[in-house]
Amino acid sequence: MKRICLSTLILMLLPGLILAGTLVPGPQPKPLASPPGYRMPAHRDSPAYTFTKLPTAIITNYYDYMIGSYNEIPLNVIPASEGGGYFMTYHGRRQANSTRRVFYTHLDEVGNVINNNEITSIQNHEGFPGMAVDPVTGKPMYTWHANVDTDADLEVEFTSDAFMAGISGLFNDITVISDSPIEIHPPNGSPTSDNAFIWPCMAIGPSPQAGKRRVYVGMRNNTSHAMSGNPSENMYIAYADFDGDDIEMGGILNWNHTSIPEMDDWNHDTVEFRRPAGTLAVDNAGNLYWAGHHVAYDADDNYLDEGDMDVFKCPNYGEGTWEHLSAYGNIKTWNPPAAPGSNQGYYTNPDNGDIPYNDDGEMYFGIINSGHVNAVVGHNGKLHVPSIWGLRAFNGYYYPALQYVKEFVFDINTHEFEIRDIFPQKDPSDDFNLTFTPWDLEAPWGEVDEYGGDAASGYYPLMVTDWPFGHWDQTAHDDAMFFHYNSVKLSEPNEEGMLVCVWQDSQRARYYNYYNENDYIDFAQTPEILISVSADNGKTWSEPINLNNVESAEMNGIKPMYVYPADQVIFTGMQGNNKVGKIGFMFYNDFTWGSNVNSPSYHNNPDGGEVMFMELEVVFPIGESVDDQTIPPVGKMLLQNYPNPFNPETTIAFDLPQAGTAKLEIYNVKGQLIKTLAHGQHDFGRHSYVWNGTDNQGNSVPSGLYFYRLSTNGHTENRKMMLMK
Repeated sequence: MKRICLSTLILMLLPGLILAGTLVPGPQPKPLASPPGYRMPAHRDSPAYTFTKLPTAIITNYYDYMIGSYNEIPLNVIPASEGGGYFMTYHGRRQANSTRRVFYTHLDEVGNVINNNEITSIQNHEGFPGMAVDPVTGKPMYTWHANVDTDADLEVEFTSDAFMAGISGLFNDITVISDSPIEIHPPNGSPTSDNAFIWPCMAIGPSPQAGKRRVYVGMRNNTSHAMSGNPSENMYIAYADFDGDDIEMGGILNWNHTSIPEMDDWNHDTVEFRRPAGTLAVDNAGNLYWAGHHVAYDADDNYLDEGDMDVFKCPNYGEGTWEHLSAYGNIKTWNPPAAPGSNQGYYTNPDNGDIPYNDDGEMYFGIINSGHVNAVVGHNGKLHVPSIWGLRAFNGYYYPALQYVKEFVFDINTHEFEIRDIFPQKDPSDDFNLTFTPWDLEAPWGEVDEYGGDAASGYYPLMVTDWPFGHWDQTAHDDAMFFHYNSVKLSEPNEEGMLVCVWQDSQRARYYNYYNENDYIDFAQTPEILISVSADNGKTWSEPINLNNVESAEMNGIKPMYVYPADQVIFTGMQGNNKVGKIGFMFYNDFTWGSNVNSPSYHNNPDGGEVMFMELEVVFPIGESVDDQTIPPVGKMLLQNYPNPFNPETTIAFDLPQAGTAKLEIYNVKGQLIKTLAHGQHDFGRHSYVWNGTDNQGNSVPSGLYFYRLSTNGHTENRKMMLMK
């Protein structure tokens, strides 16, 4: 088990009136200093692109934080059969002291604004809108949260736009689909009636009713009953069936509701704490998914050793039984030597007299600072979730300068997980490292490429650093910048297998503002947009396109923040063997970098900024083999036996992230099979077996070293134990 000092991690929740409707930090990992390093050297060409719509201001907006949904894409393509173009939604203030409202925008096929206005006519504090467009009729649907009754809790509202003959803004009556407070019945706890579900996200999929589609709205709980009152946002889901006539005629949809029982337990568990971060997705077979990740620890502040990449799957159009599938997102790595020829690791444990971490799993790349992600399902049956992976240590520390964008991919047919580098990527010939390793970019693999410093001042491994966030200053908002400004978003793979991954980077601004490196003075006020593209359903990812106000003339004078891609790439044709497609973007041009409205303010100037739209046409690189880009999830299924050493018996346990065949065997030091403890079908979860020191014939075995092996679902793990008589 891995200890963290909770008292140094918990950020106190701000008063509800200040942060009403804004996600708040909970326990955070502990950052440690790392060398400034250097930027990833280009080793591939970034895709060719042109602006088909220059960055264009839609409206001046005085609400300068997270202008759309936390966990979905609020910019949707209108089908070409319905005229093409885009619908988008955001929240904002027309004046610095006015009420925050939810807006919609209708753009034509060349990106010109047709309509831009508030959805409702009521001066009410609305926020964090989500949307989806019916793929058949092109009619948009919108959802957001606001307080619409006499109690203090926020509700979630829904409306649709009849959108006939190319005319938008024909809104139907607004429906409250989550009337807080709501009663929840956790399977392993007592019912609670004070739950407030907000921060909506939306997905549209097939319906069990012929000729209709089903719309799902997922909402996260703003009330926590979890250990120590820490936030644990279980999801409440509303769903309804519709067709084009239902929307055009303005009929009230028949809403039903469901929740995810295990996640309800998380929210009500006072013994162990789990906080999920994820969103909804749906496939063409009527399966509904919640996909994301979670953090977990027990009442003694120990990290729980369990899979943290999560897919909750519900068949039968969201009316079936939820199944939880998970895998470890931890990618083991090695501690680079502190100096040339040294056998001492560079990274040391501050809780243990700065003794170097060992290479036996004490250091790994793990998911971190990734609350604002989405999930998409491709036509090839793969579910994608992008996130940030950082270099971490087993006892709760991590290195902020070593955070990189990856994704996990879940096969909805085989239930297998993969982890893929997006940026940076390891060299395809690297057969030593499991993932991109910032101090080992070239052969010979498994060695530090180069050292900085000298014998007098001390050596250190030179390494590639990155800062995939919307601001350089990690101290912003009471040391919560990573929590508030992280955002990695994917578009949904289109029929040609084209998709994009979008995030922000502020590394060069950090070089100047934090490290005082004058070579980067031009980037002092420069958040950058990075766009990696894939032509083969995410099997391979390109070098990212980089848009910024220094190197991109089209971005001159713009500080882009809170960037969202459109939900799909629009295929426009071929250029030789390369696919070509257009992709739209919504973002915020922040007049003064950093949020004024998010408490505590980063600056005192309420000057706001602009909601922007732009569109690129990109020549997608030809896809490559997935083999060198895929990282199998690193297993921690097999636990250390206890007691060890032992006499006369010991217990061996393992955790399965999904149901399947599992075999647990014991071998001697000669590699001979001694005992088969288990072989057969096992359910998801923990399984324990006792070994009493006998072989398969019931004979006692002598004292000595033995190995035990777990084999399951194509994955094998081994551990050692000592029998002492």
